[in-house]
Amino acid sequence: MKLLLHICCGPCACYPLEVLRAEGVEIQGWFFNPNIHPYREFQRRLEALEQLAERENLAVAYERRYGLRDYLRRVVFHEEQREQRCRICYELRLNAAARRTRELGLDAFSSTLLYSRYQLHETIREVGEAAARREGVGFHYRDFRVGWQEGIDLSRRLELYRQPYCGCIYSEQERYDRS
Repeated sequence: MKLLLHICCGPCACYPLEVLRAEGVEIQGWFFNPNIHPYREFQRRLEALEQLAERENLAVAYERRYGLRDYLRRVVFHEEQREQRCRICYELRLNAAARRTRELGLDAFSSTLLYSRYQLHETIREVGEAAARREGVGFHYRDFRVGWQEGIDLSRRLELYRQPYCGCIYSEQERYDRS
């Protein structure tokens, strides 16, 4: 299978990359994350993925434009309802991934969002499957959370920057609200 792997960050890509490659999946990585705030965080995540891609010989296309305005325009007035806010964010990224998969002539797409214990997996699955149907490609759902600790350990061994929140301005605030 030829798969577009939407990658949110280097550490979250470690385990899915290892598993998919072991299964013989041909992977094209794609960094598209207009939700990440602030810009310095966006840059750190992009650089960590560049480090991983170089070490793992992974081809990755990077959307280097800082798309925060587009993201904020879509989620404004939904910031208090995490489920709605996250759904909008998933739609933004996974719809784009499905289009890119079709444009590249690949079989399917997936996302490293499926590695995180903190993401809404059923919502990601629904959004990914709907995007795949619209674009006439496959969505490869896989619950990568089983490798949570293995991925953490691998990203630490590789000395990748590990972020302390999902990436959006709202999740950053929620991180401080809990303390």
